[in-house]
Formats: sequence, structure tokens, C-alpha cells
Amino acid sequence: MNPNEVAVIGAGPAGLVAAETLAAAGLAVTVFDRMPSPGRKLLIAGRGGLNLTHSEPLERFIGRYGAASGRLEAALRAFPPAALMDWAEGLGQPLFTGTSGRVFPQALKASPLLRAWLARLAEQGVGFRFRHRWEGWAEDGALRLASPEGEMALRPAAVLLALGGASWPRLGSDGRWVRFFPADEVAPLRPANCGFLFGWSEVFRSRFEGQPLKRIALEFGGERVRGEALVTAGGIEGGAVYALGAPLREAIAAGGEAVVRIDLRPDEAAEALAARLDGPRGGVSVSNRLRRVGLSPIGIGLVQEALHGGTREPLSRLVKGVPLRLTGTAPIERAISTAGGVGWEAVDERFMLQGRPGTFLAGEMLDWEAPTGGYLLQACFSTGVAAARGILGYLGR
Repeated sequence: MNPNEVAVIGAGPAGLVAAETLAAAGLAVTVFDRMPSPGRKLLIAGRGGLNLTHSEPLERFIGRYGAASGRLEAALRAFPPAALMDWAEGLGQPLFTGTSGRVFPQALKASPLLRAWLARLAEQGVGFRFRHRWEGWAEDGALRLASPEGEMALRPAAVLLALGGASWPRLGSDGRWVRFFPADEVAPLRPANCGFLFGWSEVFRSRFEGQPLKRIALEFGGERVRGEALVTAGGIEGGAVYALGAPLREAIAAGGEAVVRIDLRPDEAAEALAARLDGPRGGVSVSNRLRRVGLSPIGIGLVQEALHGGTREPLSRLVKGVPLRLTGTAPIERAISTAGGVGWEAVDERFMLQGRPGTFLAGEMLDWEAPTGGYLLQACFSTGVAAARGILGYLGR
């Protein structure tokens, strides 16, 4: 076993930034991945502009990780959004901050950044072995890797596992690694930042599938989120939905459903709408009355869905809170990210796996989740750097 040889398994952002950190410290690093090329999910994220991180104050930023904030805090402070932004610009990728505070490369795609990153890793001497799938540990503790050439045993001085969650499995992260861990160490992988199921009428679905709901607010469980959503064939998805995803998912798991309300006119007071909508009709149809208060065709369609469903709520109340009874999540394969993973009690403060000295974890393998907005990539980078620094400490570097 070479005391300077480290294996990184997983060529996503967490694994690649760990490899860079380790190689910069003079270690010999080899990255293994089951796919034929690195960074596949990163490239897909680039289709949406590659939201790298967020510019909001760090205290608020850390709070976006909910129950995992306390365990992620040290990593996020050690490699915060400002550090990630400096890193990207150091690769020759200028950034800009949007009106929402989200940070993007000016190129609005991932491929230029990934090319520059891989060039830097090549200069550092980082090696890559593709089409190698991790198959757990041998009885003597060696890493088992399967490839088209057969199975191999690997005994590096340290290893970082950065195998991702279970969303978009065709891009590399299929969650199969779960079976190599004790069941009590892993929280079940569940869809996060995902769509939710709702049974639209055929009339509504055929007319509005694929159309956005803009400038709305969603309410559930005492939380209110402004943003946008998208009508899908089987329900609803989008940024405002993702922001409420965790409580919606847990409510459905507990009771089989969750009723979310959509405020179609979040900037207009309920009293003003009541004065315009809830009086005598005077021969004006419901659609025309809703049109006169500024509702879009899809908004009118939503209110009519509720009316056809038998609700007796006044029009103004529906406009300020159309109820959708969500009955499930979209499949995990279509989710942007996953919740669950290796529990925090199974790793120490250096991200080393308890009971397996020299084995470290990073990225979406760990049990945390966050909404979209730059928080997902930031935590992958921050935990990748933190785990790499943990390896350096473990090796006395």
C-alpha cells in the first residue's frame, strides 16, 4: 500500500473537488467512476444555467439545510459560497449574480467549466479509471471494483466515496451502494426537489400540461413560498414546489396526502378580491369575472378545477388559495436530488466512516437535502473539500 495513494470513487463535483484538493497536497490520486466520462450530472445541471451557489448571507445560507445544518456548518464555513465563486473564476469562468441572488457562470452552461477543471486535474497528475463500479469491501477490507476487464481489489492509503444519491440514475448515481452498508446506518433514499402527483381532469391536463404558473405563492404547513410552478401530466413541479418538498413528502408519507394551496394573486389583498368577486354576478360568467381581476387562462382553469371538484368556497378565497390534494411524489429517477443516505452518526467530524479507518464520505451519499438555488452544488463542493482535508489529516499531511 502506497502511503501517498488515495482513491476517489465517484466523478461528480464532490469527488472531483476532493481529488483536486488531495492532488494539490502532493498525493497520488485516482478517480474511479462507473460511467464512461466524468461529471455527467453536472453537465445536465448546466442545461439550466448551472446555478453554482447563492449570494445570500452565510448564516441564512446554512439554515437552508434544515436538520443537517449543524453537521454541515463547519464544511460550509470552511469552503463557503465565496470560495466556490473564487474557485470557478480561477478556472477562467466569470460569474454573475441574478436578481434572485443565485450565482451562475456567464456561459450559462457547465461544459466550459468542466473542461477547464479536467485540464487542471490532468496537470496535477490525477488519474481516471472509467467503467469501474464499486462493489463494496472484500473480507480483508480491500475495495472491490468491477470493470469490463473483470474484478479488482484496491488497497489505497485512504478512499473517498462520493457515489451520489439515486436521482437520474442513467447519469451515474443509482443508489446501489446502499446495500453495502448496515441498514441502520442509512436513511432510505427518497426523492427531493421533485414533482408531486395530482389527478387533473382530462380537460385541464390536455389544455395546460407543460404550462407554467408564474408569480404565485404556495402555502403548506404554515410556510409560504413565492415563485413559479409547472403543470405536468401527473401533477405539479417547479421551484416553489421544491421549496416545500420536504414537508409535503413527509406529510404524504404519514397520511397519504397533503393539501397545498396556490395563491394566484399574492400581491392583492383578500378583501379587495372579495369586493370584486364575491358580490352578485350580474350575468357575468365565472371565467369573465376571474379574467377581469387579472387571472391568466391557466389560473382560471385551476379555479374551475376546484369548482368542478365540488368546493363551495367563495371565488376570492379560491383565487387566494386554490387547494391541490397531492397524493404522492414523482419517481425518484426524475427527481433533481435525493434525501436520505448515510446517517451522520456513522461518520465523524472529518467525514470518516466509523469502523472503517481511512474511508471517507462526501456529497449526496450523506443524509442531507436542500432546495434548488445553488445549495445542492455548494454542499457537494463543501463536503468534498472537507472530506479531502479529513484524509490529509488522517494521513498526517
